[in-house]
Amino acid sequence: MTVLDAAARIVAAFGAHDTVAYFRGFAADATFVFHTTAQPIRSLSDYEQLWYGWERDGFRVLSCESTDQHVQHLGDDVAIFTHRVRTAVRIDGAEQTLDERETIVFHQRDGQWLAVHEHLSGAPE
Repeated sequence: MTVLDAAARIVAAFGAHDTVAYFRGFAADATFVFHTTAQPIRSLSDYEQLWYGWERDGFRVLSCESTDQHVQHLGDDVAIFTHRVRTAVRIDGAEQTLDERETIVFHQRDGQWLAVHEHLSGAPE
């Protein structure tokens, strides 16, 4: 599996709101920085708890499209994936389309590329 394959799996699972497959793409010690949260998220389990809270409040991902993809390898076991994401979500019954930029840092562990850090920011208009 390549970094692009690993990223495509994460994006596809996110776009399908398949939480099991989505979270499987991240290492347990992954960290997250989102422009929509006040504080960094310091572990996958913390992110999962936050996500399930969003779901209880009516959050659902309807689709996600990844464009402008780029991979930068740093040695044999670290890679940085950047792209632009256009995501349709439902929040409290209202649909919204989000245009954002994202960086995902991957680390190869036991022959598998796992995301160890994700940074999401709003895209400029």
